[in-house]
Amino acid sequence: MTGFALRTAYPSIQMQCGLSGSLALLIAMLLSSCAQTPPAPPATVTPFSEAGPGGVYPAGWHTLAFSKFRKETRYTLVDDCGSTVVDARADGSSSGLIELVDIDPRQYPWLTWRWKVVLAIPVVDNTRREADDAPARIDVSFDGDSKKLTIADRLWAAQVKALTGVDLPYATLEYVWGDGAPAETVIENTWTSRIRMILVERGAKRLGEWVTETRNVYEDYQRAFGEAPGRITAIGIITDTDATGTKAEAFYGDIAFLPAKPGKAQGGQVAAASGGRASAGDRSQRPDCPAHGK
Repeated sequence: MTGFALRTAYPSIQMQCGLSGSLALLIAMLLSSCAQTPPAPPATVTPFSEAGPGGVYPAGWHTLAFSKFRKETRYTLVDDCGSTVVDARADGSSSGLIELVDIDPRQYPWLTWRWKVVLAIPVVDNTRREADDAPARIDVSFDGDSKKLTIADRLWAAQVKALTGVDLPYATLEYVWGDGAPAETVIENTWTSRIRMILVERGAKRLGEWVTETRNVYEDYQRAFGEAPGRITAIGIITDTDATGTKAEAFYGDIAFLPAKPGKAQGGQVAAASGGRASAGDRSQRPDCPAHGK
């Protein structure tokens, strides 16, 4: 992405510089928290299933537009077999949907969510800046000791602070449905080493299928950054096609951090654990709704 203005759900903040969509989301997460004094972030992720189809986002979630000169990805709450999910549609566009949180990954190391891509990006390559789009991303931002940053990252952070007046999150781990490398590859963002991507799903192999992901975010962070993670400060979803100018569509279900890895029999408890109204296990018993997940 080249040249964007960040607008948040709090008072409007604008800036101009050349950044990718994922880096813009990282900055926007922090700007959103600093634009005014918001309520204390929740200790859990608010489930999308708490809201009704076609309504407003559940408390805590809000959209972030990266540029007044670019189209925004459309995020809509829709019904999926009795539970509310997010339908994300991008058309040469990029914007995010985020929630600020305060979660200790030592106590809640397991991150689980489900997503479904129905329109993939055939030319995506997350290892190249000019093709770094994704039909679906889950972004997790972390606090940390800024004294550990390299000189290059400190200079970059100083430049951003000079433009925005705030400090960047220490690090962001991004789970991507993308391409350009084997699954489980850790990819460093081309703008800053403080964003690392993990290719969780690749290409169109599972197109149209609800896929449930379960990750140990504590271990993934250690693998990506080579150190233990700090507290989790934000969670976000992003479907972006501004680099390639193509179209993409994906659905996102509830996201939850759990203290223990959920077993197969526990799949239906994810929404309940995060406060949701329905569970994947409940829906899978309905004859008109196939079971979700792997």
